[in-house]
Order: sequence, then C-alpha cells, then structure tokens
Amino acid sequence: MTIEDPNTIDSELVNAQPLNPLAAALLCRPKWEKRLPKLFSISVLDAQGTSLLLLVEIGTMDTSELHFVKALLDCGATRSFINRDFVCSKGMNTWTLSCNIPVFNVNGSPNEAGQISEVMDIVLRYKTHSKRMLLAISGLGKQSLILGYDWLKDHNPRID
Repeated sequence: MTIEDPNTIDSELVNAQPLNPLAAALLCRPKWEKRLPKLFSISVLDAQGTSLLLLVEIGTMDTSELHFVKALLDCGATRSFINRDFVCSKGMNTWTLSCNIPVFNVNGSPNEAGQISEVMDIVLRYKTHSKRMLLAISGLGKQSLILGYDWLKDHNPRID
C-alpha cells in the first residue's frame, strides 16, 4: 500500500487547458480532495428520510420502566439528549442539576431550548449494546432521543 502525498496533483491535469477559472480550481485539487462529496450536511432532517433513526430501548434506573424509542444518531452532538416533552408524557423521574449547563449550536450560538437543568439516569440498549448513561433533558422538537458522539465513541456499533 502506498501513502499518497496530500498535495499530489494528477499529472495529466498539469498541461490541461480548462475552459474557465472555476473549472481550473476544481481540476487542480489534490487527489484526496476529489474523493470528498460535493457538499456536507450536519444533523439535517429532510423529507427524503436520510437521517439515521435507531429503535432503542431505555430503562429507567429508579423504577425499571422500559420504553422503546426512535433515536436520532447524531455524531455532531457532543452528548446524548432526551426530549423534555417525552419525559413528562411518560412521568419519568429526573435529577435536577445544581448548576445549569449551557447548550450551543454548531455555529456557536446559544440553543433556543435553553440550558440543561435536568438529567435522567437510564440504561440504553441497542441490539447487543447496553450502556448506563445520563441523558441531558432538553427541548428536541420532533425527536424523542438523540444519541450523540459520546454513545458512538463508546459502542462503535455496526449499523446496517
């Protein structure tokens, strides 16, 4: 296996005469960069259903209640979250934090749902993966649960 220099440019493109400056910029990119998609999306829920939802089971630690929930898999979220409305509708117990934790969007702006003031202690199960974790309680709109990078890092599940 050879390691490619990230700044290597296709030799056949060196002498090519592009039609316009934009084409020149696109053609003269390093090989590794040409393999990247034309655009990236972060945590976008769209009509085509390209977001990844997993059916997971959560069990409360204090009452042992079990609930099946569709969870959005979001590697852009630093932690895992549960929807405040879902928690209230199921009458689940929460722990109040002594100090609120701020929440920021990807662009650095404060999240409109506000700071985290409560968490839930649960066991989350997906297929053969099981983990006891604290879920931050927040307003998540239509989502009941968001599994963030913390869960992905610990489990690295095989998702088909």
